Amino acid sequence: MASETRLPLDTGLAPEGERRRDFLYVATGAFAAAGAAAVVVPLVNQMNPSADVLALASIDLDLTPIQPGQAVVVSWRGKPVFARQLTPAEIAEANKVDVKSLRDPQTLAERTKPGNEKWLITLGVCTHLGCVPLGAREGEKRGDFGGYFCPCHGSQYDTAGRIRGGPAPTNLEVPSYAFKSPTSVTIG
Repeated sequence: MASETRLPLDTGLAPEGERRRDFLYVATGAFAAAGAAAVVVPLVNQMNPSADVLALASIDLDLTPIQPGQAVVVSWRGKPVFARQLTPAEIAEANKVDVKSLRDPQTLAERTKPGNEKWLITLGVCTHLGCVPLGAREGEKRGDFGGYFCPCHGSQYDTAGRIRGGPAPTNLEVPSYAFKSPTSVTIG
């Protein structure tokens, strides 16, 4: 009868088959991880914004042609933006309003940039249901407060873009923007 050679259990040495099996487990795990990465990376990458969206991440706007009391409408990220040069009378009227009486209390200074209080830049989207208010273009109805009027449900905004009447819960949103010069602004 042939004698079997057995290793003592406490030596820590493993038979040749177990080392090979461990290597196969590690190799299989690494192969599976590489395969999962090959599937997940394109899936996550397709959720990144496309080049045309990134191109609209910020826009430069020349304010030179806008006269006092006038506004222009530009498109940014698929939404209208109102850029308005306030007249001294509109600034005075906005500053006279008791902020505590407003539904969404904000001063004109909080809605404009220091040193550029005559320029009001807001998203042209009513905060009620997303309609585009009137009042930015020549001859459009501006409502009882001289700012913007939403034709969908009657929300009325003053010259500072603050909600003064109707169902809208908040003021027109002020996007992030910065002045590059006294007559040029970057939105976004």
